[in-house]
Amino acid sequence: MKTLAILFPFLLFSFLTGLSQESKINLVVIGAHPDDCDIDAGGTALLFAEAGHQVLFVSVTNGDAGHHQMSGEALARRRMEEAQEAGRRLGVKYVVLDHHDGLLMPELEIRLELIRLIREWNADVVIGPRPNDYHPDHRNTAILVQDAAYLVIVPNIAPDTPPLKKNPVFLYTEDRFQKPTPFRPDIAVDISNVVEQKIYAMAAHQSQFFEWLPWTAGRLDEVPQKEEDRFLWLAATRKSDISPAIRESLAKWYGPDQAASAIAAEAFEICEYGRRPSEEQIRQLFPMLKR
Repeated sequence: MKTLAILFPFLLFSFLTGLSQESKINLVVIGAHPDDCDIDAGGTALLFAEAGHQVLFVSVTNGDAGHHQMSGEALARRRMEEAQEAGRRLGVKYVVLDHHDGLLMPELEIRLELIRLIREWNADVVIGPRPNDYHPDHRNTAILVQDAAYLVIVPNIAPDTPPLKKNPVFLYTEDRFQKPTPFRPDIAVDISNVVEQKIYAMAAHQSQFFEWLPWTAGRLDEVPQKEEDRFLWLAATRKSDISPAIRESLAKWYGPDQAASAIAAEAFEICEYGRRPSEEQIRQLFPMLKR
């Protein structure tokens, strides 16, 4: 009995620690370029990270082509540094793979690379783009993620990394493309309380949001010089209305009152190639959704 009494606090701690570990959710967000993950799921990632869950951002390319004045290794280094700073601001791990920007193809070796990353993170949820997009890197990233979806549980594929015991839920991020099918917001996350932090993280990608993208849009002369003014400018230019379909999805997950008052949201479509979650399972995987 004395031995049991001595061991009881340790056993209780071990049980609670194990319970806590089991309740942790491992989220992987995959984008084509450094900054894509931030745009598509930065607010959702913040909510997961703030709740103590594990979040991994993966950029499949190194972004070495996306600039009007820089290119190659110098640009890749800069974009890596910006991604790491954005990761610190979001509280997530940010991995940038060394594949050329603008030249991405859905090759086997890159698929295996993503399979290993998803397995190593022990992912419960994987988020990536739909294969409907203007940019070939976005489309090919989507193909790579889709092709990895089932294979992450197959032991003989990438056998050097243990397979997952169950297939994660794979989700698509929101886009406005209509063909061949429009985006369907199966899950909508209210990010109103963290949208400013999301913009702050996006602002770490200075080469993109204050140089390259304004240049491509013919608005480079509009970018303010002062950092605080740049933040306000980015917040204003990146603000988008919540569509009626996403507002309806918010009402399903949060109730009509919160849906009506939400000022910012991120939405996701369930990919048929991954696990098909029930409504209860979605609420378990997205604890910020109200019951």
